Formats: sequence, C-alpha cells, structure tokens
Amino acid sequence: MRTNPLKFFAPSILLVALALTTYGQQQPCATASKFGPDDQVGNLNYVTPAKTLAATKLVTTGKSYRLAIETNKDTPAYPPRTFAVTIVQPGQNGGATLGPTKTTYNDDLINGWAGVGSQLDGLGHIGVDNLYFNCNKANDFAATDGLKKLGVEHVPAVATRGVLLDMAGYFNTDIVKEGTPFNRAEIEGAMKRQGIKSIEKGDVVLFYTGWLKLLGKDNKRFGSAAPGLGRDGAKYLASLGVAIVGSDTWSFEVIPFEKDAGVFEVHQILIPLNGIYILENMNTEEMVRDQAWEFLFTLGPARITGGVQAIVNPIAIK
Repeated sequence: MRTNPLKFFAPSILLVALALTTYGQQQPCATASKFGPDDQVGNLNYVTPAKTLAATKLVTTGKSYRLAIETNKDTPAYPPRTFAVTIVQPGQNGGATLGPTKTTYNDDLINGWAGVGSQLDGLGHIGVDNLYFNCNKANDFAATDGLKKLGVEHVPAVATRGVLLDMAGYFNTDIVKEGTPFNRAEIEGAMKRQGIKSIEKGDVVLFYTGWLKLLGKDNKRFGSAAPGLGRDGAKYLASLGVAIVGSDTWSFEVIPFEKDAGVFEVHQILIPLNGIYILENMNTEEMVRDQAWEFLFTLGPARITGGVQAIVNPIAIK
C-alpha cells in the first residue's frame, strides 16, 4: 500500500499558510493613518480645543499678520500652472442697469490653478507610486470632477501654536542660497538662536529664508530653485507630530534636491507618509522684523469639495 507523504506535512503547511495570511493582514500599508482607517485629517487631529486654548495665551500684543502674497497672472508657479481673473458685468451691456435704483455690479471669473501663490497642499496632493495618505489608491478616489476622499473641504478650522524659524538669520544672510537644506541640526540651531525651547504636537512650523525678496525682481531665479527642508529635517518634524509646515518659497523643500533624493521626496515624507500639510509662499518678512517667533496661527481654507490644494491667507497673531 502506498502512502501519500503530503498527508504528514498537510497540518504544517496549513499552519504556515494561516500564519502568512495573518501576518499579511497585520501589516498596514505604508501610508496608514495613526488615527484610524477613516481618517481624512491627518496630524490636524492634534489640534484639540486644549491645544487651541493654550495657543491663545501666546497673544501678547494683539498684532495680526497676513501671510499671503498677492495672486495674479504674473505670480510664478510650478509649470504648467497659470492664473487669471476676468471681471464681467452680467446683463449690463451698453450701460444697462438693474431696477428703479439703477443697480450695477461687477463679478469675477477665475481661470487658474489652486496651486498658485500662497497655497495649502492638502492630503490628496502627493502620493507614493499612486498610493496616497491613509492607504487611498489613486484609482479609487482621484476623479476629474474632484477627489472622493482627502479633499480640502475636510480641513478643519485651524487655530494652534505657530513657530517661525529664521533661517536667513541662522545662516547670517539676507537670502538663503538655493540648494541649502534644513535638517535636524539646522532646525535645532535656529531654535536655540531664537530661544525657542520646543516644537510640539499640533504645531505649525514656518521657515523664513528671504526668498520672497526675489519675487517680481528675479522671477526666473525665484521659480527655478530654492532653499528648504531636507529629508532628515522632514523626518525629524514628523517625529515631533507637527500638523503643518511651510516656508516663503514656491517649493517648500530644498531644490536642487539633496544627493540621492527622489523627486519631491520631502513632500512624500510629510503628506502621504505622515499626514502633515504643506504651506508655500508664506510671507513672514514682517514677523521676522518683529521677532514674532511664537504666535497663534489661524487658517480656514475655502471648502471646495474635492479640491486638492487651496489658495490661502493664513493669519498669525502675536
């Protein structure tokens, strides 16, 4: 009588198969949110009422700063992005008016990209090989009529502690040279120089480089490269649990990219891998003059359903 040798190994094979299946189920995807499978907010979950209340205590002078630059057809932007405003007077051709009081009005049409000027990069903006924040695959949520998840309409009202790092002051220059990366050593060096003791969960961290001094004077240089956050710096800030990071450059991260770095790898580290938003073209010139290093940061982007980015004007209050 012949014996099937596999019958002696069948239980072991089954156990191995079950173990491999269980192991696979236990391994989250690389972009899984620490806040659960339904999360669409990322590290802004750290901005709790208690966090906001604590941040209000940073207001000592009551001075407010608008952080946006002007957005218009001449604003340099990452190609092929463009922006234009058209003013119209509907129903008023030939000088016509409306009603007995002769009402007239102007309306505006915007034909452009949301990623122009001072902008917020939402969690649906950047991915890693078509995998986006919290395990969302491009084919499942990115549609031409708007994102089905991770749209900017989900960004909550933001009021939290802001920290401004004066990198131009740290490097003792008016404009930090393009290609200069900010990593942990530079971040901690700037903090020490400015007397900032810590960066905390839910904070907004902004970098000042002086780069906006080039805007309108040397747009070619402005839009071709920039100083900015490096990979180690991005990982460091992510380890601290920051909610939003930003700078006064168009790219936010350092360009040319660091040696052996991928294309916009810092964006990848922050947005899909850690749920951290990015702000670009933040005008902090006046804040640097006032040495407003710690402040109440506020932001409420337009709730455009399914939007990827948003033109914004955050307000800092010191």
